[in-house]
Amino acid sequence: MSFEFLTTFPVWQGLLIALGVVVAMEITAYAVHRWVMHGPLGWGWHASHHEPREGMFERNDLYAVVFAFIATGLFMAGALGPVWLWYVGLGTTMYGVLYFIAHDGLVHQRWPFRIVPKGGYMQRLYQAHRLHHAVDGRDGCVSFGFLYAPPIRKLKADLKSKSHLRVRDPDDVPELQVR
Repeated sequence: MSFEFLTTFPVWQGLLIALGVVVAMEITAYAVHRWVMHGPLGWGWHASHHEPREGMFERNDLYAVVFAFIATGLFMAGALGPVWLWYVGLGTTMYGVLYFIAHDGLVHQRWPFRIVPKGGYMQRLYQAHRLHHAVDGRDGCVSFGFLYAPPIRKLKADLKSKSHLRVRDPDDVPELQVR
């Protein structure tokens, strides 16, 4: 396939669209994670992510397949119609790659090697997602973003206020180390 269609649109504008879509995808992912995946419609797939995984895949991975189909459709629509849709597909794909690296790799260690961050943003992201999994079930979880992590102290306070739920001790996650 030729990519000549991309020359009909300024690349710098396309890249700005793609970066904007990455930011919009974090907002979208937060909303989908909080109100769909943890809601009655999406918990059927997402519950597998809150249980011990057996094997390489879990039912929750179907969400990645859905977003991959959406991105593919955007690439195709942009190649055949308005070029800016191709860049929306690019931004969606870029977010998917970042999600795979941060969430599946860093946080859930679905790679053949283990990395535990010792400080900074990556440790905060790691701790925030571990605190997300400190609640048994779908209700009462904190930190629904994948690339943005609220302050750890705030998340721990939120969890401690939910004593009526089955919450693992949030103090098992060490404080963020400030260098």
